[in-house]
Amino acid sequence: MKNTAPSYLKHHFLLAMPHMADANFAQALIYLVEHNAEGAMGLVVNRPSGLSLADVLEQLRPDAPVSALCQSIPIFSGGPVQTDRGFVLHPAGQAFQATLSLGPLGLSTSQDALFAIADSQGPARHFIALGYAGWEAGQIEAELADNAWLTCPADPVILFDLPYDQRLKAAASRLGVDLSLLSTQAGHA
Repeated sequence: MKNTAPSYLKHHFLLAMPHMADANFAQALIYLVEHNAEGAMGLVVNRPSGLSLADVLEQLRPDAPVSALCQSIPIFSGGPVQTDRGFVLHPAGQAFQATLSLGPLGLSTSQDALFAIADSQGPARHFIALGYAGWEAGQIEAELADNAWLTCPADPVILFDLPYDQRLKAAASRLGVDLSLLSTQAGHA
């Protein structure tokens, strides 16, 4: 009997195909935080916003001094939905006021995660974003069928250790793909 159970892509990367026309996702690498029958949620992990943790902390605790370290911690544009909402991805093991376990990772949405990082008491490996990408039920499956995305299992090394401008290429390499060699034309046989 054929297994008809859906295959979900939580803790996978989505790699935008070269022909992706949506400016929000062109050349994007997305970490899928959740994917189930109701839809999907992810964070674009290779698009810096131009802000630093220092910029955010100046808004959250304006009377506290901001360390030079915070100037060097980038904030990323996680996607076009709720761009004023913050997300911190970090290895599992450290929980904050609002932390969702993602297996090998945790996703924190509370300010205490940012404060802990700023005070050198948070996770050493982290990714901070404002906003997220979201898909309705069946939407991501339709986009995959239309060849809009490639997928591969997420790799924390790519997420936390590589410079942002090398992440998409590194994820594609895990698949044995050079995105620059792919056609911008999509087709179905």
